[in-house]
Amino acid sequence: MKLTSPFLLLAISVAVALTGWFAAVITGRYSFPTPVLPLTGLLTMGVIVALTLVLGIRVLRWRNGRKKKILNPILAAWTLVLAQACAYTGTVLLGWHAGVFLDQLRLWNLRSDQGITWQAVAMAGGGLIMVIVGLVVERFCRIPPEDGDPDSPPHLQGKHGKPSAEGEYAYRGD
Repeated sequence: MKLTSPFLLLAISVAVALTGWFAAVITGRYSFPTPVLPLTGLLTMGVIVALTLVLGIRVLRWRNGRKKKILNPILAAWTLVLAQACAYTGTVLLGWHAGVFLDQLRLWNLRSDQGITWQAVAMAGGGLIMVIVGLVVERFCRIPPEDGDPDSPPHLQGKHGKPSAEGEYAYRGD
């Protein structure tokens, strides 16, 4: 499985930012409320980030050999999927609220209450944290190259092009 590309996340964020900006312009034109998630969404985002980090650290500890007990492969796969979902969800939230924030900036001097603007900034910041945690935990779930893998880095290869024991992980089942 390939790692999530930060450039793909950036492209998605820019596209969603344009959509969020357009939605904020349209809702403002027709006197509808600004399409921003409530601040209670930060609690949900915090729970998702915390869960992703806890599971990711668990996988990282096993991968680095600090746990003797074998890791459930389904749990590791779920952690990877959760990390990727966290990154993509954070990208959408960041993009949407950045677009809304850009629309609110043009009205900054005309409004006495900038609560919606700061709410959009807070939600965009929460989305950015989700992206960072998702990408970091996704890297926690990487396993080292297998024996004979032609894609293994040169520093893991021995004299004859075969991987050396350094940097590899042995089965730790007791």
